Amino acid sequence: MSDRAFRLLQRHQRIDEELLRAQSRRFPDPFEIMRLKKLKLAIKDRLARLVRRHAPSG
Repeated sequence: MSDRAFRLLQRHQRIDEELLRAQSRRFPDPFEIMRLKKLKLAIKDRLARLVRRHAPSG
């Protein structure tokens, strides 16, 4: 796994943890939850592009 992929994966996990904390609050902020979900999805998309770029063609 490349350093870039590893850093993206770590960032994805941190955002996931932050999202879980935001959702478990007594009065969750829907805009914060939406922002975190979009950020998490954007990182997931970047990871997928990175994996496709480095996958062996065959």
